[in-house]
Amino acid sequence: MSYTALYRKFRPASFADVKGQEHIVTTLKNQIKAERIGHAYLFCGTRGTGKTTIAKIFARAVNCENPQDGNPCGECAACKAIAAGVSMNVIEIDAASNNGVDNIREIVDEVSYSPAEGRYKVYIIDEVHMLSIGAFNALLKTLEEPPSYVIFILATTEVHKIPITILSRCQRYDFKRITIDTIAARMRELVDIEQVSVEEKALRYIAKTADGSMRDALSLLDQCIAFHFGQELTYDKVLDVLGAVDTGVFSTLLRSVLDRNVLGCIELLEEIVMQGRELTQFVSDFTWYLRNLLLVRTSDDVEEVIDMSSENLARLKEEAELTDMDTIMRYIRIFSELSGQIRYASQKRILIEIALIKLCKPSMETDTGSILERVRELEDKLENGVVVSKDAAGMMNGNGGSGSPNLSGGDAAETAQRPELPRAIPEDVKELVSRWAGIVNELSQPMKQYMKSARLSLRGDNKLMVVLEDGLAADYMKNPEHKERLETFLSNSIGKEIEITLQTVGDEREFRQNYVDLSQVIHMEIEEED
Repeated sequence: MSYTALYRKFRPASFADVKGQEHIVTTLKNQIKAERIGHAYLFCGTRGTGKTTIAKIFARAVNCENPQDGNPCGECAACKAIAAGVSMNVIEIDAASNNGVDNIREIVDEVSYSPAEGRYKVYIIDEVHMLSIGAFNALLKTLEEPPSYVIFILATTEVHKIPITILSRCQRYDFKRITIDTIAARMRELVDIEQVSVEEKALRYIAKTADGSMRDALSLLDQCIAFHFGQELTYDKVLDVLGAVDTGVFSTLLRSVLDRNVLGCIELLEEIVMQGRELTQFVSDFTWYLRNLLLVRTSDDVEEVIDMSSENLARLKEEAELTDMDTIMRYIRIFSELSGQIRYASQKRILIEIALIKLCKPSMETDTGSILERVRELEDKLENGVVVSKDAAGMMNGNGGSGSPNLSGGDAAETAQRPELPRAIPEDVKELVSRWAGIVNELSQPMKQYMKSARLSLRGDNKLMVVLEDGLAADYMKNPEHKERLETFLSNSIGKEIEITLQTVGDEREFRQNYVDLSQVIHMEIEEED
């Protein structure tokens, strides 16, 4: 005998078995008991929440010879025929593949014939939003005034596509997403019946991944059991099967972001990719993790809202104290935008890397949230006693370190916008700057690419300063080995000992305001000599 999937094997046979839709079940049972049955129903809601299942139970209940408290008995001939799918009184139509005018006209013609047995003919039209406008118009009159023995049940996941003329003729029932607790409890019942050992934490993760859909949850559970057949299904095994990432990884990633550690974030992503994790799921889960972090930051009693262990919740509360609400909201915004882009992207990893760099480098963005975060970052540095070095201060004043720190606001702005030219440029620096383009072309990647975008300036002690924009190039050159390798290469190129200083700026405008561009100065000198 062939295997039957769990969601088919355990499909509810009565209203009592339906989970998470009590408001709909109670209403329909009361209508059946009071014999106040409508002629047209519209079941709308997300996938896997029980629309078609309840429609079939309702069709059996209205035709049952011995209904019990609004439920079908399951024993009479009508119940058995409908359950077996051989009853002439229940007609299921898939509007996705039967969406034309001719398909609906066939129904309209059939409606005039009364049922051969039983009380009602029930038409269940699934995915009804797929019908064409002409098909809807053909159904309209019959839907409004059908014979007394006909019931229409329309099911859809996209109710906004249904014409208002159809909506106004139906009793509308909105199916809610099923809660994690309800889904997990139902799965626990089924695995006990199937005699499969499953860890409670694993069930709750599957329930969360199902996103309110009981059918999705049972399909995922089926997949996980099949992969680890004959073994206990643990939380870690579920993560492996679904290509998901443990929350501990999100904690590590968040701390790397808060430390502005771009390289750490990229290395962690590399590890996730090499483990074969699903990147779309990773983005969704990390966004959810940030959402939980925001709730912890803004509320005291979140235990009932956030579904996680006490250990993970304690860690989340600790991380919430490391940042502020605006920063978390900025992170959520960036990853929410990424969720919309990544689903159909061919280079998912690159998109995630860009998003992580944005999180670490607020200077890459010009929106209000990023500017506020940059201001807070400066405030933190000042509070921690971080001061500007003498050389950097000199270059900020545009005079190679000899500027007065007590300039008025207007004078400071003018000085920043007009950096002073150096009195003399050392010959080795001048030679290096004049040959820079040719020297850079001899470098190996990725340093070659990074140095092409670098700007050259002069430090207060007449030493060469390589200025890089904040980002990957700056992070790469922060490695002492890379800096030493560049110095050695430059020294060998001109046959003189060269010592360089690395400086980072936010953008081109900041460089022009605060630093002398040596390439422009030396170019002017050459033109004058000619």
